[in-house]
Amino acid sequence: MKTNALILCAALALTACAQPQFDRDGGVGADAFGSGALGGAGAVVPGSANDPTSAAYFQSQIGDRVLFAVDESTLSPDARAVLDGQAQWLAANPAYTALIEGHADEQGTRQYNLALGGRRANAARDYLITRGVPAGRLRTISYGKERPLEVCSVEACYAQNRRAVTVLAVGAGV
Repeated sequence: MKTNALILCAALALTACAQPQFDRDGGVGADAFGSGALGGAGAVVPGSANDPTSAAYFQSQIGDRVLFAVDESTLSPDARAVLDGQAQWLAANPAYTALIEGHADEQGTRQYNLALGGRRANAARDYLITRGVPAGRLRTISYGKERPLEVCSVEACYAQNRRAVTVLAVGAGV
């Protein structure tokens, strides 16, 4: 009885995971059932990750986060490259504003990490401003170590938590 239930659950799970078919150009084509309900070959689906004006595109194609070294708020060359892409995208999409979240790993006190997260968020914000993004479209907040992506006491986890994340909103209310 348990075996049959497990097989049934596995079959249902696989059925629910039908993926869209992609054409050679990377556009969304017919869905898994061949109906083309996802917009047809090469069509841009508004709001999706293939819509260059969407927040989903920004997150998946441009990148919404930059990472920092231990106890640092200095932008690395990789971080500057991501922020350059963000600045270009924000210039092309003026309807969006951004909240830049500063984060730290779990090492250190709460107060120290709040201040460090603030420095990281401000470093990203200041860089975007130097690249032409109006200051009025950007706001910062620090979460310190309160919102980790990874929870474990090894460097690989710590490295993911030392970040600044650009969160988009439409309009003036960031």
